[in-house]
Amino acid sequence: MALLKRKIGYGFGDMASSMFWKIFSYYLPFFYSNIFGLSLLDAGVLVMVTRIWDAVSDPMMGIIADRTNTSKGKYRPYLLWFAVPFAVCGILLFTTPDFAYAGKLLWAYVTYILMMTVYTGINVPYGAMLGVITDKSEEKTVFSSYRMFFAYGGSFIALAAWEPLCSLFERIMGASPATSWQMAMIVIAVACLVLFLLCFAMTREVVRTTSVVSIGKDFKALVHNRPWWLLIGAALSFNLFNTVRGATVAYFFADVIGADVHLWLFGLSVLFYSGLFLSIGEVANMVGVALTVPIAGRIGKKSTFILVNALLIVLSIGFFFLPVSSAGFLLMLLFQICISVLTGIMSPLVWSMYADVADYSEHRFHTASTGLIFSSSSMAQKFGGAIGGAAVLWLLDACGYIARLDGVSGAEIAQPESAISCLWTLMTFIPAGVAAIAIIAVWAYPLTSTRMEMIDKELRVRRSEQAAVDIADNFNDINN
Repeated sequence: MALLKRKIGYGFGDMASSMFWKIFSYYLPFFYSNIFGLSLLDAGVLVMVTRIWDAVSDPMMGIIADRTNTSKGKYRPYLLWFAVPFAVCGILLFTTPDFAYAGKLLWAYVTYILMMTVYTGINVPYGAMLGVITDKSEEKTVFSSYRMFFAYGGSFIALAAWEPLCSLFERIMGASPATSWQMAMIVIAVACLVLFLLCFAMTREVVRTTSVVSIGKDFKALVHNRPWWLLIGAALSFNLFNTVRGATVAYFFADVIGADVHLWLFGLSVLFYSGLFLSIGEVANMVGVALTVPIAGRIGKKSTFILVNALLIVLSIGFFFLPVSSAGFLLMLLFQICISVLTGIMSPLVWSMYADVADYSEHRFHTASTGLIFSSSSMAQKFGGAIGGAAVLWLLDACGYIARLDGVSGAEIAQPESAISCLWTLMTFIPAGVAAIAIIAVWAYPLTSTRMEMIDKELRVRRSEQAAVDIADNFNDINN
């Protein structure tokens, strides 16, 4: 049984990653269109292009990590090497330079690509650590649950603190909206730096794997890995569900709910209430994470996946019929809590299933390509983010959405009915549709609990035999 310290330390890593990722996913599109000053069309292209490059770079990083060997492990050292660049790039991403439009667009491309490349450099090896931090499938679900519990805790902190931080720098210190967003990101970046260093210090790799085949054979094994293909489709849909809803929230509150001035209390901004909506969701996510192990242990990972997505479809469609009123806002919070509990169950479940797919690959193809397989999980996350973030911006542009250039604090803007309808659809029917696709994708997933127990037993025997051979070879080398 792994030490509690290592489970907590492993959780700190995704706590840091998630603080950045949720700010990127939920507020960066809004930042580009309403603070930074890009058009909706240009911002959508930017999000799509940079995220696609980032997704393509993930397998490259996975291959590099699989072939890294140091005294501190295969994947863990990247936490130390990339922690500072990660923090610096996040600050640059939310910096608004005093350039002409073309210069600002170029700055946005360079800083976004740089940030996502560094994110890949630290997050892919971190994810792959789940495959070597324990050799038991059940314990991987436990580690994954700790990971996601701390991830949602970090997301809650970042989202709940974002508006107060921006307000602190803007209203109290007199900073412009652009500068206040940059200063808020500096605070978040410093916290992430500390968390990554703690993750490195508190964790260990206990399984030693060696990639003994060529890169070409690693990719060939991946292409022929049927459970991997099915899980990629399901995970892509799950990430698309989260990104579309999350990226729409700030717009939805500013232009659908924000029109009802009786809704807001104490003179707080619309940004505060959108942050409240999202941060309450993060707390509910943490509840879902705590439920993952007992539910998946009882009915199996595949059945849990299907049941959760079926409930997400029902709740997403139900959200459409909620009224825009004070009472309706409370109902929206209730629906957000329920939806977030379900997505909280999903997150550790998906990561644990990727660990099973990595073990399946080693069992069937005799190649330890853990980093490559976990990079695909990051790839699915980023493709989901790219498609979801760009789709939100492009659909709003197509529906005639009128962007503000000073965030949500400016004069009321009467959005066309087509834009309001688009926002409702982005919060309800589109997420429901991608949840249905996730169910279809995972229906044929073959790695049941019984099959994974058999794979785990055979792999433990094989790894023990290989370890004995390595010891004998080392002894012979010393004698010779």
